[in-house]
Amino acid sequence: MSTDAIAMTSSASAAEYLAFTLGKEEYGIDIQKVSEIRSYETPTRIASAPEFVKGVINLRGLIVPIVDMRIKFGLGEPVYNAFTVVIILHVGGRTVGMVVDSVSDVTMLAPEQIKPAPDISSAVTTEYITGLGTVDERMLILVDIDGLMHSPDMGLADPLRHAA
Repeated sequence: MSTDAIAMTSSASAAEYLAFTLGKEEYGIDIQKVSEIRSYETPTRIASAPEFVKGVINLRGLIVPIVDMRIKFGLGEPVYNAFTVVIILHVGGRTVGMVVDSVSDVTMLAPEQIKPAPDISSAVTTEYITGLGTVDERMLILVDIDGLMHSPDMGLADPLRHAA
């Protein structure tokens, strides 16, 4: 097999991740889950919502819950500035916004650049970490955003409806 064919094979199985920061760590999520990136605007607060659910915004007629990931992961007091953004996601047929400190870029990772996450204590429980992506000296914590957003403690899943 020629080196061109090998390069085409490995790039065909590579995946793109949106890289973002929370505190001093850099995370990555599957770019296919991302609908858009918006500047931060203060959402309308919803009574009795968990602290990490900042509220909702009206996105072209759609009411979208906004989750502050720094609060969710216990990474200190969030600071909202010119770099703070909301990543609008489509996960499991639902639209949700995720507040992060900043977005850096879209990174292509081949399977050999992704290593299993070590079983250690972290802000994100390892059940929602799909691996660690490495690009040169940079490391991305890859997050299963579907699993995280649908976890029971997020309170974003639609309640089960029981037949009468």
